[in-house]
Amino acid sequence: MSVQQQKVAVVTGASQGIGAGLVDAYRKLGHAVVATSRTIAPADDLDLVTVQGDIADPATAERVVAAAVERFGRIDTLVNNAGVFVAKPFTEYTPDDYATVTGVNLAGFFHLTQLAVERMLAQGGGHIVNITTSLVDNADADVPSVLASLTKGGLQSATKSLAIEYATRGIRANAVSPGTIKTPMHAEETHDFLAALHPVGRMGEQSDIVDAVVYLENAPFVTGEILHVDGGMSAGH
Repeated sequence: MSVQQQKVAVVTGASQGIGAGLVDAYRKLGHAVVATSRTIAPADDLDLVTVQGDIADPATAERVVAAAVERFGRIDTLVNNAGVFVAKPFTEYTPDDYATVTGVNLAGFFHLTQLAVERMLAQGGGHIVNITTSLVDNADADVPSVLASLTKGGLQSATKSLAIEYATRGIRANAVSPGTIKTPMHAEETHDFLAALHPVGRMGEQSDIVDAVVYLENAPFVTGEILHVDGGMSAGH
C-alpha cells in the first residue's frame, strides 16, 4: 500500500488504557498511527510513530501533526482520547486543578484538532472522535465533577459544532461518552462502588469504548453523534 493511500490515525493519551487499545484497533484496521502521550515509549512498528509530550502544550500538537505529515503524508482520523478527571467538591478545586484539567481536556483538544482539520480540509476529508464522559449529561451526587463537566461538556458541544461546520466538506465529528471503564486509572478497591453507578451494575471494559470508536470510523453517514457507552447511565437511574 502506498503512503498516500494508507489511512492515518492520530491518537492522544495513547500510552495505556483506552488509548493503547485504540492504537491497536487502528493498526488492525490497516491505518498507520501517530500515538502521543507524556510517557509513551518508542515503537518498533514501521507504521506506528510515537510522540512524547504534554498535550496541553501547543508545541506538542505541532510536533504530532508534523510527525504524521512527514512520515505518512496525511491525517485521516484524530481521536482526542487524552483526558484528566479530578473529582473534588467544587469549592476544593485549586488553581492547579483548574489549569491541569482545562489544559489537557480543552487546550489539548483545541490546538491539535485545529491543526488536524487544516490537513483534513487540504486532503478532502477526515474524521474527529472526542472521548467525553457520561457525567456531562447525568451529574451524580456521589461523583462531584464540575471540572469534568465544564471541560468534557464543552468538548461534547464542540463535537456538534464541528460536525455542522464541516458537514459539506467531508469531515465528520463524533463523540463517545463513556461510563466508568476498567482502566489503570481506577484502583481495584474502587471497582464495586464504580460498578454500582451504572444501571447494568458493572463497569465497562476498554474494548467497549474501542469498539464504539471503530463503529464510528466505519459509519460514513454518522456525524454530530454523541454515542453513549455507559451501561445505561444516560437513560436514567
